[in-house]
Amino acid sequence: MIYSFADCTLDTTRHELVRAGAPVKIEPQVFELLTLLVSRAGDLVTKEELIEIVWKSLNISDSAISARINAARKAIGDTDKSNRLLQTVPRLGFRFAAEVTTDKVADTETETQRPEIKIEDHQVIAYTRSADGLSFGYAKSGEGPPLLKAGHWLSHLELDWHSNIWHSFLERLGQHFTLYRYDQRGTSFSEGDISHSSLGDFVGDIAAVADAAGLDRFPIYAPSQAAPIAIEYAALYPERVSKLILHGGYATGRLVRENLQGDIDEDAILSLIRNGWGKPQSAFMKAFSSLFLPDATAQQIDELVKIQLASASAETAVKLRQIVDGFDVRHRLSSLQVPTLVIHSRFDSVQPIEQGKLLASEIPNARFVMLDSPNHIQLPQTPTWEQLNQEIIRFLEED
Repeated sequence: MIYSFADCTLDTTRHELVRAGAPVKIEPQVFELLTLLVSRAGDLVTKEELIEIVWKSLNISDSAISARINAARKAIGDTDKSNRLLQTVPRLGFRFAAEVTTDKVADTETETQRPEIKIEDHQVIAYTRSADGLSFGYAKSGEGPPLLKAGHWLSHLELDWHSNIWHSFLERLGQHFTLYRYDQRGTSFSEGDISHSSLGDFVGDIAAVADAAGLDRFPIYAPSQAAPIAIEYAALYPERVSKLILHGGYATGRLVRENLQGDIDEDAILSLIRNGWGKPQSAFMKAFSSLFLPDATAQQIDELVKIQLASASAETAVKLRQIVDGFDVRHRLSSLQVPTLVIHSRFDSVQPIEQGKLLASEIPNARFVMLDSPNHIQLPQTPTWEQLNQEIIRFLEED
């Protein structure tokens, strides 16, 4: 369907917004929100309806809704104080007030000539091998300059792509970059015995994926325990890393640092993993969700259980944690010459904020962003999710 209003056309088949004859770059979730409102022009759309249709009934904050509404207004040029196109009905919802015409004939012709293929809804999975012979699965999605997301504990290329935890984030990045990501060795699409793996092996995995993807010089987004791996890679291959984003990471693992305020008891976590991995009602899942994702919905917790079972066995998960908790790259920090963004949640229970501050203070000219959140992984229904995305995109798109 093609909707026309003011100086805009909204083509749902091509997933395209055009204003004053020029295409407007718009995020998928904002496009969906705008389509809903435009398709019901003149009607009141309640906040509850928005949440049900656009956010699939997730627990969304008012600030997150306001951010998407403002983004929709900006996209269609409705930025004056009167908001003559997209109106807010106080305490009730929103109404699209402009006159809207539709073109079903043109829409039918478009469908025949151009089948709908959304870049952000498509990923390609391929395989390569690490230097020590392990088989690696990696995925490519999105469009634009390259961005490599380093592998971390508990991921699954296929399930993450369809989950309510990760998909919105991957989709958002894919609007700006060609995103490459891989499952950490020994898990999901990356198989093999990790019993004797070292930091150097994990660093070699970044190199293997980058070489297989044909990447020459590229930025790295490294969440959690991927941070020390990316730091080591950037120190060894500075000519290949253009920028570094360290999110919820650390320089020294729990096994090689003094206990910090807020550090979790590692032995207790390992015991919980062995006894409750992939079990929805286990004490481990309750502890895991409260530590990693305290703001997660029941549906997101269920997805975590599925990802756990598909990602690794309990014993492999334990081995991985023991390995990554022994990483120590503090000696590398002062020598890094790559532009670096450090992002950390203020109340992160998995990696304490002190580790984020350590990274930012010892990496030359590093930029530090603190998220006012308890979540180790940012969730799309929280206000800090949008902040995380904006900080990453702004940093990477700077000259």
